[in-house]
Amino acid sequence: MDTSWWLALAAVVVLALVVTVVDGWGRGHRRSRGTGRGARRAPSASSAAVRPRAMEIWWAVADGAERPFLVLSVRGDAVRVATITTRFHDERAGVIPLPPGAVGDVRGRASFLEPDGVRELWAGDFRRRAGVVDPALWDQVRYLGG
Repeated sequence: MDTSWWLALAAVVVLALVVTVVDGWGRGHRRSRGTGRGARRAPSASSAAVRPRAMEIWWAVADGAERPFLVLSVRGDAVRVATITTRFHDERAGVIPLPPGAVGDVRGRASFLEPDGVRELWAGDFRRRAGVVDPALWDQVRYLGG
């Protein structure tokens, strides 16, 4: 009986094991540097003090683009926000106009808060703080934070 096929099978198994280990190490290495698609960095000690808080307007990455949001509440790394847009939608009830420049837009365009556009984002998605909303406006939308 010819046993040379056992050597070929052992070589294939060893090769598969080596490829699996190298691929796993390579993927883990890229992820730790934060270069992989969708990789998120853990907040550093210096950025931990600059976390979003309720009543603040922040720019955050959502749906592949940087957009302004009103922070409604923060629970751990989950941040509940309301969407801010530059387009006024007549068909949506409850859209609240914000003063021009409230979101730190370089063009100073008028912005509108959409109360039905509430979602949760990860705290690491937030890039820069634009300001704080007026207390009167906050009284209108604070219930959205849950």
